[in-house]
Amino acid sequence: MTATKGFLSTASAALIDILEGLSTEIRMTRGQVLFEAGDPGDALFAVTEGALEISVYSEDGRKLTLDIMRAGSILGEITLFDPGPRTATATALEPTVLRRVRHCDVLSEITKTPELAIDLIHLAGKRMRYMNRQLNEQVFLPVPLRLARKILYLTQSDDPAKLKDHGMSLRLSQAELAEFVGATREAVSKTLSNWKKDGVVEASRGGLTVLDRPALELIAEPEFI
Repeated sequence: MTATKGFLSTASAALIDILEGLSTEIRMTRGQVLFEAGDPGDALFAVTEGALEISVYSEDGRKLTLDIMRAGSILGEITLFDPGPRTATATALEPTVLRRVRHCDVLSEITKTPELAIDLIHLAGKRMRYMNRQLNEQVFLPVPLRLARKILYLTQSDDPAKLKDHGMSLRLSQAELAEFVGATREAVSKTLSNWKKDGVVEASRGGLTVLDRPALELIAEPEFI
């Protein structure tokens, strides 16, 4: 499990070594479903290459994208403590490589090294806090703030030069962005059109490019309302 970005960045070296030793590789093609909501959950996954979309569906079939997980992200860590049905669907957005660690194997290691459980609890806590923030934003923040925050999140980079020079691109359609922020495509289109006029983004049918990241960061602040 060579990637140590995202949620794994704060894991101890011992935990990463254990997960590496227990894991098996899974390769996915674009559009392939890793698991669906309701499927039995008995393993943790770490993304080493590519991207996974995590989504849920309403009773009338509307999709809400909860997250897009890239290299260094982990998912399914709650099943290590409480195996049960998956609460969302995970789909590969592009060719993706994962490492899978089964619940029973991790428990076996924890009985030998109990302090590893503390690391896992910390990782699970980070995930819960993140999901709570997402829920609060979805309920309480207006569309422009939610959209700005999602675009900033999805165009993060470990290369400071890229962020300084702006030009970070996102390959998501306006309909896909609408699914991500829980808004209508029309509302997203109108917001992007306004930002385009102000020189904040360059939007097209297939995606967008951030032209003025500081301006977008300002829009993402609650004080901007």
